[in-house]
Amino acid sequence: MSAREVPRHVAVIMDGNRRWARARALPIAEGHRRGMMALRHITRAAQDHGIEILTVYGFSTENWKRDRTEISLLLDLAAFFAKNELSELNRNNVRVAVVGRYEAFPRASREALGHLVANTASNTGLLLNLAVNYSARSELGAALGALALDVEQGRLNPESIDEQCLSSYLFTANMPDPELLIRPGGEKRVSNFLLYQLAYAELYVTDVLWPDLTPEELNRALSEFAARRSEA
Repeated sequence: MSAREVPRHVAVIMDGNRRWARARALPIAEGHRRGMMALRHITRAAQDHGIEILTVYGFSTENWKRDRTEISLLLDLAAFFAKNELSELNRNNVRVAVVGRYEAFPRASREALGHLVANTASNTGLLLNLAVNYSARSELGAALGALALDVEQGRLNPESIDEQCLSSYLFTANMPDPELLIRPGGEKRVSNFLLYQLAYAELYVTDVLWPDLTPEELNRALSEFAARRSEA
């Protein structure tokens, strides 16, 4: 696969942790833990393929509706990932950013994620975007509100508003849009994820649940992406 055929930006909806655990009669916590392991492997594989940006959907604003025990578990795992993956990410020259309102998290999770972002900021390899407490509709609403305020206060000429201008108000400002969306778990929807940015992305849906998504499955997604682009 040539460098031209590899997408610069890949987005992933990390779906299926709970179904994976239930199918094995294991605690939900084990499904989420295995999901964290899958993220490590896929991040490394994406780096090896020369992908520049990997954006993963880990915690949506809708997740707040789940059982409080599971929410607490997810937040604890976010802190655990941030603390325990720092060395691995630095070793692989991965830079981390957060896409979403993680300031709303409890202090331990918030500080752990902030520490991870700050301590990988000088890395120059793959950019790993963690979409946490994220909602595409909320992102667009906030972007339009900020844009309207800038117009009202004279910082922005309404005639200059175009797609590029609007994009500059999003969490992904200054990043290329995803060219490929990978959806494990078999669901055929985008689940309020990067609605504006995914306008022209290729979709790859697999029945494989996220904890079982291997670098080999990533290879299949990239091969299909390359085949579609060569036919275009």
